[in-house]
Amino acid sequence: MPRRKSTETATLNPEGSKIGEPVPKAVIDINTASVGVPRQPDHGLGEELSALRQQIDALQQKILDGSRSVKGGAGKAMRQTEAAAKLYPASTILVVAAVAAAFAFAGRRASLPRRRHQSALRELRDLYDTIRARI
Repeated sequence: MPRRKSTETATLNPEGSKIGEPVPKAVIDINTASVGVPRQPDHGLGEELSALRQQIDALQQKILDGSRSVKGGAGKAMRQTEAAAKLYPASTILVVAAVAAAFAFAGRRASLPRRRHQSALRELRDLYDTIRARI
């Protein structure tokens, strides 16, 4: 790694940073063979707090805008669903019945593999017990 000579010499602070100061990278001064942290300009905590408050306000505004758009989209979908149900009552009943049947079928299929896993687990336990009894 080639060494870079800096034309600027920074006064090093051997004590390190204070609480609340930005943490800089350490500086190795080749001329004096010392390692330290260059002195940092004083940052006002008020400035940092106001910047953080502005960021929080911006995030809150984004969340409010997002929730309004979701609420508007959900309202539009609800109105469209109500209109479709009023215009096509028989089709709506068939669709609801098909969805209910799909959920019932999916629920029944989801419960079947558990029984297989339990029986497989029981067989493994029995095999383990027989091997253990032989030892």
